[in-house]
Amino acid sequence: MSPKVRMSRLSGLVVIGAMSAGLLAGCGGEKAPAATGEGKFPISISLMQVGDVPAKENGVEQKIEEYTGTDVNVQWIPQSAFDDKVNVMVASGEMPTIMRVNYVPTTFNAAKTGLFWELGPYLKDYKNLSAQSEAYFENIKIEGKIYGIPNFRDIGRTAIVYRKDWFDKLNLEVPKTLDDWYNVMHSMRKDDPDGNGKEDTYGALLFKRYNEGVSSPLTRIAVSIGGVNKWGVDDSGKLTPEFMTSEYVDTMKLFKKLFSEGLINSDFPALDPSEADKKMDSGLIGMKLNGVAQNGKSSQQRLTPNAPDGEIDVAPFQGPDGIRIAGEPGNYGMLVIPKAAVPDEEQLKKVLTFLDQLMDEELSTLQLRGLKDVHYTETADGKTELKDFDAYQREVKPYRDNLLSIEGYNVAELVDVPIGMKGTKMARENEQYAIPNPALTLSSAIYTERGQELDQMIWDAQTKYIMGKLDDAGWEQEVANWKKSGGDQLISEFEASYKELNGK
Repeated sequence: MSPKVRMSRLSGLVVIGAMSAGLLAGCGGEKAPAATGEGKFPISISLMQVGDVPAKENGVEQKIEEYTGTDVNVQWIPQSAFDDKVNVMVASGEMPTIMRVNYVPTTFNAAKTGLFWELGPYLKDYKNLSAQSEAYFENIKIEGKIYGIPNFRDIGRTAIVYRKDWFDKLNLEVPKTLDDWYNVMHSMRKDDPDGNGKEDTYGALLFKRYNEGVSSPLTRIAVSIGGVNKWGVDDSGKLTPEFMTSEYVDTMKLFKKLFSEGLINSDFPALDPSEADKKMDSGLIGMKLNGVAQNGKSSQQRLTPNAPDGEIDVAPFQGPDGIRIAGEPGNYGMLVIPKAAVPDEEQLKKVLTFLDQLMDEELSTLQLRGLKDVHYTETADGKTELKDFDAYQREVKPYRDNLLSIEGYNVAELVDVPIGMKGTKMARENEQYAIPNPALTLSSAIYTERGQELDQMIWDAQTKYIMGKLDDAGWEQEVANWKKSGGDQLISEFEASYKELNGK
């Protein structure tokens, strides 16, 4: 059984989206017979817009309709407006049949007040949903109960995406200690890895919100050297936030030193992560620290036009004791079923059948590969190969990113370039090295009420410390202020919740 990997709700994640759906014929995870005309059950779905909006009645939707016997109607909501839209839907009670939400206080409150169906008791009856690792479902529990189906993501996909040609040229290895990290960052800034005679390169960039979420570089480095993943817990059930541990403070000291010596970008508090990615694509950055193993292929594709000789590689975060990565939550939100739209158990089972069917081989292949002979082809040995990657990105990826699929489950292996296949394999295999966050599914009244405020206090203090606006004593005072302002209560409530859920 995979480790119960959990990520902190102090990650500062935002609600990703809502997914409204109707019902369909069939139950118990069996395939529903296709229906036509008035026999089709209407499924309205509201999803987060990823790239361009797919054309109405496109081939992907038609395939889903044909397989499930439904009439699908998708509403695409721009990402910038999505959070507000979801909150309005929950507050008004005018919710769709299926909502895609993230694991945040808005979701917790809605579940605890009885707005969503508890799905845990039903999962065993659906062959695909019940076949997935328990860890995926552990990571979305609310007060010990399952209210949704994860929008699955690999738990062990955390990785460094880096310029292998620079590492080779400068005779560097992937860092394993804080001294290693300093030396790599210094060399890539000072030793002209791109060979243009200018000091215009960096080992890595920080960016605004660098200390939030599952991809925080500071958390990842601290975990690699033995630290905790957002929160730590001892044998007695005492919880400690990462910023009160020595490994995390030492990592902050590293970045404070890098900043003072000009080895990281001074504009990081205002730099958008997408702009940081563009700088790496342009050939000026040596490492992407907030990436995942599967980013290698696309990073190479974007780099090559700007640096034809540039070579991208991926590696797990490592420390003195080997591979040690900050485990991701295993989801990009979850799909919940509001009782307002699904009033009885009979209809609930039909909705669960639809969700289960999305993971059948035919629809898993559709989401992960697209349409045969349009987006992908089959190879002579039974594998798959993408035929039109650009069309796949436009026409298939929006559904893949919003619905239910897992690479490697009910889909033939993808023949890919070596860096692509390496990333896929790494993301699967490294789950065994993922360090869980024991606070992910814990409850706290003060966090529900004032979590953003408490988070922001620490995030702001970290930035001031790295920029040299706070010394060590100043940092300790900020931590003390956090504790007095509600941090002590938060820790106490998390510990009580941990004891209730784990018996200690």
